[in-house]
Amino acid sequence: MNEFIAQYGLEVTGTVASIIYLIYSIRENPRLWPWGIIASGVSIVVFYQSALYADMGLQFYYVAISIYGWWYWLSGQASDDSVEVPIKLVSSRLLTKLFLAGVIIYCGLLAALLNIPALVDIASSDLPYLDSFTTAASILATWLLARKYIHHWLFWVVINSVSMGMYIYKGLYFYSFLFVIYTIGAIIGFYEWKRLMAKHAA
Repeated sequence: MNEFIAQYGLEVTGTVASIIYLIYSIRENPRLWPWGIIASGVSIVVFYQSALYADMGLQFYYVAISIYGWWYWLSGQASDDSVEVPIKLVSSRLLTKLFLAGVIIYCGLLAALLNIPALVDIASSDLPYLDSFTTAASILATWLLARKYIHHWLFWVVINSVSMGMYIYKGLYFYSFLFVIYTIGAIIGFYEWKRLMAKHAA
């Protein structure tokens, strides 16, 4: 038992926190943000140990965007006469800006992963191209979630599917299982947010 905890304890903790985060996210509940912070803190250690440096760096961003999202989601409910921050659609103009930003972030991350490990004498990043893709896309998707754009769920369907394969390859089986749940949850979340969006509009 002690050996299991030593080997998988952090993964299990991160997985449980992430599932709670997902449930609250689907329900459009602001409690998702503190659970996201806990999950990200644990994941920083897990990904460092697995030499997935872009994913590790992404967790620091998740902590920061979680604090922002927590504030933004609650800002519309700061007083009795305020209304809840609404779920929004992504415009084609914003989608174009996101695509360009994603390409820039991807190229910057890829260059860093291919060059920095040798400079600081640490293990080379595994799967740098896929790691850079999922990290860049996740940065955009989490910003969309923080701003309550419904299409962040569609981003996550792609990101989670690719990440699941990466974690299977790295032997992170609890995280692989988590991303199966994440992929299914993203599909459920999209349709649930569509329902909530129609309800709020009515």
